[in-house]
Amino acid sequence: MPTSSHKPPPDPGPPARKGSSTDAERAARCSTAVHGMAVEAVRIAETFVARASDPSAVTTDLLECTVQLTRLMEDTTAALVVRQRSRGEPLTDLEPVLKVSADRLRRKYPPRTVDRELATRKRPVLAFGSQRAVKRAMPKKASLRDPHQRLACALTLMWKQSGIPQRELALRMNIHRSYLSRILSGERSATLAYVELIAKECTAGTETEFATLLWKIAADDPVSTTDPAHTLRTYFQALNYAAGSPREDRLISSARRSITTAELRRAFHGPGVPQWTVYHRLATALQSKPEIALPLWRNATSDRGPVSSLPADAFG
Repeated sequence: MPTSSHKPPPDPGPPARKGSSTDAERAARCSTAVHGMAVEAVRIAETFVARASDPSAVTTDLLECTVQLTRLMEDTTAALVVRQRSRGEPLTDLEPVLKVSADRLRRKYPPRTVDRELATRKRPVLAFGSQRAVKRAMPKKASLRDPHQRLACALTLMWKQSGIPQRELALRMNIHRSYLSRILSGERSATLAYVELIAKECTAGTETEFATLLWKIAADDPVSTTDPAHTLRTYFQALNYAAGSPREDRLISSARRSITTAELRRAFHGPGVPQWTVYHRLATALQSKPEIALPLWRNATSDRGPVSSLPADAFG
């Protein structure tokens, strides 16, 4: 009987894995969550930097920051893995970065589980509860003449005028209410990011420049500017704001009528830059230290020489 020439079909092997399904809505949720966690991470990192900059910082306070950052990164990784899957992009692309196989990532981060965790997660709040937490040394009797207290007064005014409850403002800043209270009272220093955030949340944005400049002066941070005259005027406007924005006649009275209304307005708004004696008397009337403003005035007038029109004890 002749042998049949028909050959059996080749073995197709195991069925091919279906391509990843896409879920645009889930991918969008993950993207939003990642952005929010990135903002939280920056704020915690700012706090971490502020704490770690002091060698006497309490170890538990530093660890609190690292724990919160670690948890945030774990949650962010989960959201990014699910985002990759929901976009229909291969998990194998993540293997070189995470050093984990695609199968392991698929098992570790089920989309529905990650969805639930992201929906129920709470924003991290640093407790700042340690009584030994590092505080910047403040004078026993707070005075507006101290730059740190002047900044605290300005921030407190911004907060009070906004009508925002302190607890709500603390939540917006992602810090504990007690920590915010110490910033506003001047008992504790704040990073520039927190100072600008208070100004942003509590004002229409016009006072943010005041807060930034007062912080730089208090922190003895170099004030760089392309318009020195504007910076000088802004500093005195900020001093005036922190002092409660007294009326012109009260300021002139406080200066013992040694400056005129025209000089006062020119000092605040221009044009030009009045003589140093005007700013010296205005700073004194605003309960500020005149010597702090002297470098700003010199930059605004390109005057690097001595100010001979004042007595030697004028800066005491």
